[in-house]
Amino acid sequence: MSSTTNPTNKALIDKNKVDKNISTRGTKNKIFKGLFFLCTVIGLVVLVALLAQTIIKGAGHLTPEFFTNFSSSTPADAGIKGALVGSIWLIVTIIPITIILGIGTAIYLEEYAKDNIFTSIVKISISNLAGVPSIVFGLLGYTLFVGAAGMGNSVLAAALAMSLLILPVIIVSSQEAIRAVPGSVREASFGLGANKWQTIRRVVLPAALPGILTGFILSLSRALGETAPLVVIGIPTILLATPSGLLDQFSALPTQIYTWAKMPQAEFQNVASAGIIVLLIILLAMNAVAILLRNKFSKKY
Repeated sequence: MSSTTNPTNKALIDKNKVDKNISTRGTKNKIFKGLFFLCTVIGLVVLVALLAQTIIKGAGHLTPEFFTNFSSSTPADAGIKGALVGSIWLIVTIIPITIILGIGTAIYLEEYAKDNIFTSIVKISISNLAGVPSIVFGLLGYTLFVGAAGMGNSVLAAALAMSLLILPVIIVSSQEAIRAVPGSVREASFGLGANKWQTIRRVVLPAALPGILTGFILSLSRALGETAPLVVIGIPTILLATPSGLLDQFSALPTQIYTWAKMPQAEFQNVASAGIIVLLIILLAMNAVAILLRNKFSKKY
Protein backbone atom coordinates (compact mmCIF):
# COMPACT_ATOMS: atom_id res chain seq x y z
CA MET A 1 0.00 0.00 0.00
CA SER A 2 2.80 2.39 0.93
CA SER A 3 4.60 1.65 -2.32
CA THR A 4 1.59 2.92 -4.29
CA THR A 5 0.87 6.05 -2.19
CA ASN A 6 4.40 7.32 -1.59
CA PRO A 7 5.09 8.26 -5.24
CA THR A 8 1.76 10.07 -5.36
CA ASN A 9 2.48 11.99 -2.16
CA LYS A 10 5.95 12.84 -3.40
CA ALA A 11 4.54 14.14 -6.67
CA LEU A 12 2.05 16.30 -4.77
CA ILE A 13 4.81 17.67 -2.54
CA ASP A 14 7.00 18.46 -5.57
CA LYS A 15 4.08 20.15 -7.30
CA ASN A 16 3.40 22.27 -4.21
CA LYS A 17 7.06 23.30 -4.09
CA VAL A 18 7.01 24.23 -7.77
CA ASP A 19 3.78 26.21 -7.34
CA LYS A 20 5.28 28.00 -4.30
CA ASN A 21 8.46 28.85 -6.18
CA ILE A 22 6.46 30.14 -9.15
CA SER A 23 4.31 32.25 -6.80
CA THR A 24 7.40 33.66 -5.05
CA ARG A 25 9.07 34.49 -8.35
CA GLY A 26 5.88 36.13 -9.60
CA THR A 27 5.70 38.28 -6.46
CA LYS A 28 9.34 39.31 -6.79
CA ASN A 29 8.81 40.13 -10.45
CA LYS A 30 5.86 42.37 -9.59
CA ILE A 31 7.83 44.14 -6.84
CA PHE A 32 10.84 44.87 -9.03
CA LYS A 33 8.61 45.85 -11.94
CA GLY A 34 6.88 48.34 -9.66
CA LEU A 35 10.21 49.71 -8.40
CA PHE A 36 11.55 50.17 -11.92
CA PHE A 37 8.31 51.83 -13.01
CA LEU A 38 8.50 54.14 -9.98
CA CYS A 39 12.08 55.11 -10.88
CA THR A 40 10.96 55.90 -14.42
CA VAL A 41 8.03 57.99 -13.20
CA ILE A 42 10.24 59.96 -10.78
CA GLY A 43 12.74 60.74 -13.53
CA LEU A 44 9.99 61.81 -15.92
CA VAL A 45 8.28 63.97 -13.30
CA VAL A 46 11.51 65.79 -12.49
CA LEU A 47 12.28 66.25 -16.19
CA VAL A 48 8.80 67.55 -16.99
CA ALA A 49 8.92 69.90 -13.98
CA LEU A 50 12.27 71.34 -15.09
CA LEU A 51 11.13 71.72 -18.69
CA ALA A 52 7.84 73.31 -17.66
CA GLN A 53 9.57 75.78 -15.35
CA THR A 54 12.11 76.68 -18.03
CA ILE A 55 9.47 77.13 -20.74
CA ILE A 56 7.19 79.20 -18.51
CA LYS A 57 10.02 81.52 -17.49
CA GLY A 58 11.70 81.84 -20.88
CA ALA A 59 8.95 81.62 -23.50
CA GLY A 60 8.14 85.33 -23.19
CA HIS A 61 11.66 86.30 -24.29
CA LEU A 62 11.68 84.18 -27.47
CA THR A 63 11.05 87.13 -29.77
CA PRO A 64 12.72 87.92 -33.13
CA GLU A 65 14.82 90.55 -31.34
CA PHE A 66 16.16 87.88 -28.99
CA PHE A 67 17.84 86.21 -31.97
CA THR A 68 19.09 89.41 -33.60
CA ASN A 69 20.39 91.34 -30.56
CA PHE A 70 23.70 90.92 -28.79
CA SER A 71 23.87 90.54 -25.03
CA SER A 72 23.00 93.63 -23.04
CA SER A 73 22.99 94.87 -19.47
CA THR A 74 19.25 95.41 -19.87
CA PRO A 75 17.24 92.15 -19.76
CA ALA A 76 14.65 93.38 -22.25
CA ASP A 77 17.36 94.11 -24.85
CA ALA A 78 19.51 91.02 -24.27
CA GLY A 79 19.86 88.58 -27.16
CA ILE A 80 21.86 85.54 -28.24
CA LYS A 81 23.08 86.56 -31.69
CA GLY A 82 26.77 86.53 -30.76
CA ALA A 83 26.53 83.33 -28.71
CA LEU A 84 24.48 81.50 -31.35
CA VAL A 85 26.82 82.41 -34.20
CA GLY A 86 29.83 81.54 -32.03
CA SER A 87 28.40 78.11 -31.20
CA ILE A 88 27.83 77.44 -34.91
CA TRP A 89 31.46 78.36 -35.62
CA LEU A 90 32.57 76.06 -32.81
CA ILE A 91 30.58 73.04 -34.03
CA VAL A 92 31.56 73.54 -37.68
CA THR A 93 35.23 73.61 -36.63
CA ILE A 94 34.93 70.55 -34.38
CA ILE A 95 33.31 68.35 -37.05
CA PRO A 96 36.28 67.89 -39.44
CA ILE A 97 38.78 67.53 -36.58
CA THR A 98 36.84 64.78 -34.84
CA ILE A 99 35.87 62.97 -38.06
CA ILE A 100 39.47 62.68 -39.22
CA LEU A 101 41.05 61.87 -35.84
CA GLY A 102 38.23 59.88 -34.24
CA ILE A 103 37.13 57.62 -37.07
CA GLY A 104 40.70 57.31 -38.37
CA THR A 105 41.91 56.13 -34.96
CA ALA A 106 39.06 53.63 -34.68
CA ILE A 107 39.82 52.20 -38.13
CA TYR A 108 43.50 51.79 -37.30
CA LEU A 109 42.89 50.14 -33.91
CA GLU A 110 40.29 47.71 -35.27
CA GLU A 111 41.60 46.93 -38.74
CA TYR A 112 45.36 47.53 -38.83
CA ALA A 113 46.84 47.50 -35.30
CA LYS A 114 48.30 44.22 -34.09
CA ASP A 115 46.75 42.62 -31.03
CA ASN A 116 49.54 43.16 -28.49
CA ILE A 117 50.11 44.73 -25.08
CA PHE A 118 50.71 48.22 -26.49
CA THR A 119 47.45 48.19 -28.45
CA SER A 120 45.56 46.91 -25.39
CA ILE A 121 47.00 49.74 -23.27
CA VAL A 122 45.99 52.31 -25.90
CA LYS A 123 42.42 50.97 -26.06
CA ILE A 124 42.08 50.92 -22.26
CA SER A 125 43.47 54.46 -22.02
CA ILE A 126 41.01 55.75 -24.60
CA SER A 127 38.11 54.11 -22.76
CA ASN A 128 39.25 55.64 -19.47
CA LEU A 129 39.59 59.10 -21.04
CA ALA A 130 35.88 58.97 -21.90
CA GLY A 131 35.12 59.29 -18.17
CA VAL A 132 37.51 62.16 -17.36
CA PRO A 133 35.72 65.35 -16.15
CA SER A 134 35.36 68.02 -18.80
CA ILE A 135 37.20 70.64 -16.78
CA VAL A 136 40.38 68.55 -17.04
CA PHE A 137 40.20 68.82 -20.83
CA GLY A 138 39.65 72.55 -20.38
CA LEU A 139 42.88 72.82 -18.38
CA LEU A 140 44.69 70.71 -20.99
CA GLY A 141 43.35 72.89 -23.79
CA TYR A 142 44.37 76.05 -21.96
CA THR A 143 47.90 74.70 -21.46
CA LEU A 144 48.40 73.37 -24.99
CA PHE A 145 46.45 75.66 -27.28
CA VAL A 146 46.00 78.94 -25.42
CA GLY A 147 49.41 79.02 -23.73
CA ALA A 148 51.90 76.87 -25.65
CA ALA A 149 50.46 77.35 -29.16
CA GLY A 150 49.53 81.00 -28.59
CA MET A 151 46.06 80.71 -30.11
CA GLY A 152 44.41 82.72 -27.33
CA ASN A 153 40.74 82.28 -26.54
CA SER A 154 39.87 81.77 -30.19
CA VAL A 155 37.45 79.51 -32.05
CA LEU A 156 40.27 77.15 -33.03
CA ALA A 157 41.63 76.80 -29.48
CA ALA A 158 38.17 76.04 -28.11
CA ALA A 159 37.41 73.61 -30.95
CA LEU A 160 40.64 71.68 -30.35
CA ALA A 161 39.94 71.50 -26.60
CA MET A 162 36.37 70.32 -27.21
CA SER A 163 37.66 67.79 -29.74
CA LEU A 164 39.91 66.32 -27.06
CA LEU A 165 36.86 66.06 -24.82
CA ILE A 166 34.65 64.11 -27.24
CA LEU A 167 37.29 62.15 -29.19
CA PRO A 168 37.39 59.22 -26.69
CA VAL A 169 33.62 58.76 -27.01
CA ILE A 170 33.74 58.94 -30.81
CA ILE A 171 36.65 56.51 -30.99
CA VAL A 172 35.01 53.97 -28.66
CA SER A 173 31.61 54.14 -30.40
CA SER A 174 33.26 53.86 -33.82
CA GLN A 175 35.30 50.87 -32.66
CA GLU A 176 32.16 49.12 -31.45
CA ALA A 177 30.38 49.83 -34.73
CA ILE A 178 33.30 48.53 -36.81
CA ARG A 179 33.72 45.49 -34.56
CA ALA A 180 30.03 44.63 -35.01
CA VAL A 181 30.51 44.10 -38.77
CA PRO A 182 30.70 40.30 -39.28
CA GLY A 183 34.07 38.86 -40.25
CA SER A 184 32.40 36.86 -43.02
CA VAL A 185 31.65 40.13 -44.82
CA ARG A 186 35.34 41.00 -44.87
CA GLU A 187 36.27 37.50 -46.03
CA ALA A 188 33.76 37.69 -48.86
CA SER A 189 35.27 40.99 -49.97
CA PHE A 190 38.78 39.54 -49.90
CA GLY A 191 37.53 36.52 -51.82
CA LEU A 192 36.33 38.81 -54.61
CA GLY A 193 39.81 40.29 -54.96
CA ALA A 194 39.47 43.48 -52.91
CA ASN A 195 42.46 44.67 -50.89
CA LYS A 196 42.40 45.81 -47.25
CA TRP A 197 41.58 49.47 -47.85
CA GLN A 198 38.94 48.70 -50.49
CA THR A 199 37.25 46.32 -48.06
CA ILE A 200 37.27 48.93 -45.29
CA ARG A 201 36.05 51.76 -47.53
CA ARG A 202 33.40 49.93 -49.51
CA VAL A 203 32.21 47.23 -47.12
CA VAL A 204 33.11 47.81 -43.47
CA LEU A 205 32.52 51.57 -43.17
CA PRO A 206 29.12 51.56 -44.94
CA ALA A 207 27.94 48.71 -42.69
CA ALA A 208 29.26 50.44 -39.55
CA LEU A 209 28.01 53.90 -40.55
CA PRO A 210 24.77 53.91 -38.47
CA GLY A 211 26.66 53.30 -35.22
CA ILE A 212 29.45 55.71 -36.13
CA LEU A 213 27.04 58.53 -37.00
CA THR A 214 24.98 58.01 -33.86
CA GLY A 215 28.01 58.21 -31.57
CA PHE A 216 29.43 61.14 -33.53
CA ILE A 217 26.31 63.32 -33.40
CA LEU A 218 25.62 62.55 -29.73
CA SER A 219 29.22 63.52 -28.94
CA LEU A 220 28.75 66.79 -30.81
CA SER A 221 25.66 67.41 -28.69
CA ARG A 222 27.79 67.04 -25.58
CA ALA A 223 30.39 69.46 -26.95
CA LEU A 224 27.71 72.03 -27.73
CA GLY A 225 26.37 71.94 -24.16
CA GLU A 226 29.66 71.94 -22.23
CA THR A 227 30.55 75.06 -20.25
CA ALA A 228 33.54 74.20 -18.01
CA PRO A 229 36.21 73.88 -20.77
CA LEU A 230 35.11 77.19 -22.32
CA VAL A 231 35.27 78.96 -18.97
CA VAL A 232 38.76 77.59 -18.28
CA ILE A 233 40.02 78.59 -21.73
CA GLY A 234 38.73 82.11 -21.10
CA ILE A 235 36.02 82.40 -23.73
CA PRO A 236 34.32 85.81 -23.28
CA THR A 237 30.94 85.59 -21.62
CA ILE A 238 29.76 88.80 -23.29
CA LEU A 239 31.09 89.72 -26.73
CA LEU A 240 29.35 92.28 -28.92
CA ALA A 241 30.72 90.83 -32.15
CA THR A 242 30.68 87.66 -34.19
CA PRO A 243 33.83 85.80 -35.31
CA SER A 244 35.00 86.10 -38.91
CA GLY A 245 37.85 83.57 -38.70
CA LEU A 246 39.17 80.63 -36.72
CA LEU A 247 41.56 82.80 -34.68
CA ASP A 248 38.91 85.33 -33.63
CA GLN A 249 37.35 85.54 -30.20
CA PHE A 250 33.81 84.26 -29.84
CA SER A 251 31.07 83.66 -27.35
CA ALA A 252 29.01 80.47 -26.98
CA LEU A 253 25.53 79.58 -25.80
CA PRO A 254 26.60 77.70 -22.62
CA THR A 255 28.82 80.55 -21.39
CA GLN A 256 26.17 83.14 -22.27
CA ILE A 257 23.50 81.22 -20.34
CA TYR A 258 25.91 80.81 -17.41
CA THR A 259 26.51 84.57 -17.35
CA TRP A 260 22.81 85.42 -17.40
CA ALA A 261 22.01 82.85 -14.70
CA LYS A 262 24.41 84.45 -12.21
CA MET A 263 23.28 88.05 -12.84
CA PRO A 264 21.69 89.72 -9.78
CA GLN A 265 18.61 90.97 -11.66
CA ALA A 266 15.76 88.50 -11.40
CA GLU A 267 14.66 89.19 -14.99
CA PHE A 268 17.95 87.78 -16.28
CA GLN A 269 16.87 84.38 -14.95
CA ASN A 270 14.05 84.46 -17.48
CA VAL A 271 16.49 85.48 -20.23
CA ALA A 272 18.71 82.54 -19.23
CA SER A 273 15.68 80.24 -19.48
CA ALA A 274 15.06 81.50 -23.01
CA GLY A 275 18.67 80.68 -23.89
CA ILE A 276 18.24 77.21 -22.38
CA ILE A 277 15.17 76.62 -24.55
CA VAL A 278 17.15 77.51 -27.69
CA LEU A 279 20.02 75.25 -26.64
CA LEU A 280 17.62 72.37 -25.90
CA ILE A 281 15.96 72.76 -29.30
CA ILE A 282 19.35 72.56 -31.02
CA LEU A 283 20.35 69.51 -28.98
CA LEU A 284 17.03 67.76 -29.64
CA ALA A 285 17.37 68.52 -33.36
CA MET A 286 20.87 67.00 -33.41
CA ASN A 287 19.64 63.89 -31.59
CA ALA A 288 16.73 63.61 -34.03
CA VAL A 289 19.18 63.78 -36.93
CA ALA A 290 21.21 60.99 -35.30
CA ILE A 291 18.12 58.78 -35.04
CA LEU A 292 17.03 59.47 -38.63
CA LEU A 293 20.49 58.75 -40.03
CA ARG A 294 20.79 55.56 -38.00
CA ASN A 295 17.42 54.31 -39.20
CA LYS A 296 18.15 55.25 -42.81
CA PHE A 297 21.50 53.52 -43.01
CA SER A 298 20.33 50.54 -40.93
CA LYS A 299 17.66 49.81 -43.53
CA LYS A 300 20.10 50.33 -46.40
CA TYR A 301 22.80 48.02 -45.08
